[in-house]
Amino acid sequence: LGDIELYLYNIFLRVTKQYLPHLARLCLISTFLEDGIRMWFQWNEQRDYIEATWNCGYFLATCFVLLNLIGQLGGCVLILSRNFVQYACFGLFGIIALQTVAYSILWDLKFLMRNLALGGGLLLLLAESRSEGKSMFAGVPSMGESSPKQYMQLGGRVLLVLMFMTLLHFDSSFFSILQNMVGTALIILVAIGFKTKLAALTLVVWLLAINFYFNAFWTIPAYKPMHDFLKYDFFQTTSVIGGLLLVVALGPGGVSMDEKKKEW
Repeated sequence: LGDIELYLYNIFLRVTKQYLPHLARLCLISTFLEDGIRMWFQWNEQRDYIEATWNCGYFLATCFVLLNLIGQLGGCVLILSRNFVQYACFGLFGIIALQTVAYSILWDLKFLMRNLALGGGLLLLLAESRSEGKSMFAGVPSMGESSPKQYMQLGGRVLLVLMFMTLLHFDSSFFSILQNMVGTALIILVAIGFKTKLAALTLVVWLLAINFYFNAFWTIPAYKPMHDFLKYDFFQTTSVIGGLLLVVALGPGGVSMDEKKKEW
């Protein structure tokens, strides 16, 4: 049975190799795309919220919304068109940091961990955008396994698993215990880079099922607050799925047990 699963897994990778990175990038930027569009359609509500929360005045609140709208939509366009991807990633990192402070996410552990997981996906995208023989830092030569790209992939993998830590259920039911055990084992495999592609693909399937079951915002009327909460969770989870798909497409990088096994 293990050989059959491995055979089917290898076929999947061969068939999807050409398309998987594109799908991964689309999933990864989905939460920024959705949030940028929401800034346009909820311009007044977002501006009024920031103005009331921070007492910063009409002008600064308007600048905040405008920056989020242009920064997110512009970054998405650049990433999908494969132009200035590194600058787009840094811009989206800035948006994550700005929103973490502006919406007081810093004090909500669940949302903070999900934002960090989103940052992990961007780190993987940043690593993917780097050409093999170039360094992002002027004058610093590429040193193979110790190059910044390898550590970006390691950091991205470790941050991605934070999403799954928010999904663990601490109760005594058999299903919850089983789910926690299997989920914990998979996130450890991804973090240390052992059987990474298979573990990441399994997490993608698991997260897809959870996302469509628990975050089905389309079943809630748009005027209810729960609609926006579920929609936010749905697209954030989709972005983390995009990060995991990048791991499946590109592998774990040099700082991983999978890579070290090749040297043994």
